[in-house]
Amino acid sequence: MPARLSPRQILDRLVAFPTVSRDTNLPLIDWVEDYLDSHGVAAHRVWNADRTKASLYAHIGPAVDGGVVLSGHSDVVPVDGQAWSSDPWTVTERDGRLYGRGTCDMKGFVALALAAVPLALDAGLKRPLQLALSHDEEVGCTGAPPMIAEMARSLPRAAAVIVGEPSRLRVVTGHKGGTGFRVHVKGFEVHSSLIHTGVSAIMAAAPLIDFANRVNAANAARPPATLAQPFDPPWTTLHVGMIQGGTAHNITAADCRFSCEIRVVPGEDMEDWVAALEGQVAQAVAGMQAIRPQTGITLERFFSVPPLRPEAEGAAEALVRHLTGDNGIHVVSYGTEAGQFQAEGYSTVVCGPGDIAQAHQPDEYLEVSEFDAGWSLMQRLVAMLT
Repeated sequence: MPARLSPRQILDRLVAFPTVSRDTNLPLIDWVEDYLDSHGVAAHRVWNADRTKASLYAHIGPAVDGGVVLSGHSDVVPVDGQAWSSDPWTVTERDGRLYGRGTCDMKGFVALALAAVPLALDAGLKRPLQLALSHDEEVGCTGAPPMIAEMARSLPRAAAVIVGEPSRLRVVTGHKGGTGFRVHVKGFEVHSSLIHTGVSAIMAAAPLIDFANRVNAANAARPPATLAQPFDPPWTTLHVGMIQGGTAHNITAADCRFSCEIRVVPGEDMEDWVAALEGQVAQAVAGMQAIRPQTGITLERFFSVPPLRPEAEGAAEALVRHLTGDNGIHVVSYGTEAGQFQAEGYSTVVCGPGDIAQAHQPDEYLEVSEFDAGWSLMQRLVAMLT
């Protein structure tokens, strides 16, 4: 008979795998697959293009529709440059908190979902439990869509999806959509005393960056739409998070690179905002090429995550409100794979232990009380499926 691990023992194992998004997650996937196999559960991998990473899904219980998906991600953000009080890859309990990279975001939930597997097998489910564990969520939810599509094709259709991002176990029914671009401005170098004969990539980038400032100010000044009102902030935002460029103070910059993200409230079309950015780029390029035709700007779209929209009489919302007793209205401004499940036709909510304010922080932690409450929720879910 396989050894039954507690949720805490599983969490210890998961955190010990340094699954930073830039690195492989396969040692963790190997361990999860072996764990499921030890309980007689078959796992299915969905590989990335170069087979350095994989997502994983599994089905527990009868081959019928109407089950519940527990969805999480395997990757975490880096700890580089952060001041930790303890080893980030070892769960350390202090003052009622479980410290470690990913305890909150979101290996705590994944540990609870895995611990529920033998519980579900013993219970004799009438409706199935399905597990979904994606890769590369932290770099734009890029690993989830192929996994979701394969689950939709190959598994009985689930009635509800619970994405276990940290929400303090509150029922989150909406989140913003998001997309991101890597922007490369190609200028033309001349001595800065002859600036009129060259094109500074940095100075050409400046109006595009200021476009984000102007959009944010204009959106903040407008009364928010009904769907946007619960969000903080209740408007679509543009943000430039990284920039680099230039060679010397007296040379017009040949290159400037920056990243730009757009977070869109439900009810607005993300592609309209993309078109607005592309319009600004086209205007900038026309001015640059009037001076030097070989200059230009390229946009590389590196992620796109649809919003999670509140559902009218949603099955997932009704289920998780019953499990938690939470009847509040909750939305978040970050993106998750919940919008991707919903786009595939699944009724979906976000609900997991932990506070998003702790995610990505040095000394990231999950309250022991919330971890325990999450385990109680899993037990209630299994009983409901029985």
